[in-house]
Amino acid sequence: MQAAISSSITDTVGDTPLVRLSRVVPQGAAQILVKLESGNPTGSYKDRMALAIIEGAERSGALRPGRRVVEFTGGSTGSSLAFVCAVKGYPLSIVTSDAFSPEKLRTMRAFGADLTVLPSEQGQITPSLFDRMREEVDRIVERQDALWTDQFHNTDALAGYERMGREILDQAAAGGATVDAFCAGVGTGGMLAGVAAALRSGGHPARVVALEPATSPTLTQGHGGPHRVEGIGTGMIPPLLTSDAYDEARTVDEDRARGLALPLARREGVFAGTSSAVNIACAIELARELGPGRSVVTVAVDTGLKYLSGDLFGLGE
Repeated sequence: MQAAISSSITDTVGDTPLVRLSRVVPQGAAQILVKLESGNPTGSYKDRMALAIIEGAERSGALRPGRRVVEFTGGSTGSSLAFVCAVKGYPLSIVTSDAFSPEKLRTMRAFGADLTVLPSEQGQITPSLFDRMREEVDRIVERQDALWTDQFHNTDALAGYERMGREILDQAAAGGATVDAFCAGVGTGGMLAGVAAALRSGGHPARVVALEPATSPTLTQGHGGPHRVEGIGTGMIPPLLTSDAYDEARTVDEDRARGLALPLARREGVFAGTSSAVNIACAIELARELGPGRSVVTVAVDTGLKYLSGDLFGLGE
C-alpha cells in the first residue's frame, strides 16, 4: 500500500492493476488476466527496469553525481531511463532509430535526453540495426566517459521484474485465481525471467511461455528477421533469458496481433501497443488449450498513446 503522499514520483513505479478480460476470450477457455503496466509514470513496464538499473548503479558506486548515462533502445527503455535520470539529475544519451514510434522519441526528448537517431531499412527492425546502435553507444562511452546501462546483460533489471511477479501472485490469490500459465514477448528477456523467478520461488508451477514475432524466430528456429513489433525480437537470444527461465517458446503472427489491438481497445478498454497485442494473442491461444477453471496471465506492457501516429489503430490523420 502506497503512502497518501509519495516523497518521489519514483515511489509510484509498480503496484499496477491485474484485470480479467471478458469480451475477447473464447467460450470454454481459461480466464485471461492482464497486468496493466500503463499505470507506471511513463506508461510502461520499463519504468521498473530503469529504476532498478539506475539505483543498482548508484549502490555499486558506478554512477556518481553528474556522470552521463547511455543506452541503445527501441523506445520504452529510453523513455523510462529518461524519466528516472531526469528525476535523479543524470544527463542521458539515447541511441535509437526512426524504426520506432515518434511518440517514444519525443517522450525521451521531453524528459531531457540527448538522442542519436539512426536510419532503418524502410522502417523495419532488423538485427543489423541493433548492431549499429551498439557501435554508436561504444563511441559515446569512449568520448564522454558515460555509463552504459547495458540493459541486455544488467541483472539489476531482474529485481524490478521479480517485484512484478510477486504482485501478480498476490493479486491472483486475492481474486481466488491460480497462475497456470504466464506468457510474454522477449526483448531483453528480463521481464520474463524476473516474473518466472518470482512465480517459481512462490511455489507456483506455472507454464512460462516466451514469445517472438513469427518473422524473427530466434528462440524457436535460431535466426532473426525483419518485423515491426517494437521492443521484442532483437534477433539474438538475450543473456538474461537463460534456458531454465521458460518452459516453451512460441511465435506469434504479427498481422494477427496487430489486428487484435483495436478490438482490445474497443471491446475490453485495454489500450496498448503491438507487443502487448502479441502477448494477449498468445494468451488467448493458451486459454483455449487450458480450458475452464484455469488462468493465463500476461502483460499489457505500455499505453496505446505511444502508437497513435502509426497505422496500428487504423485511424489515419
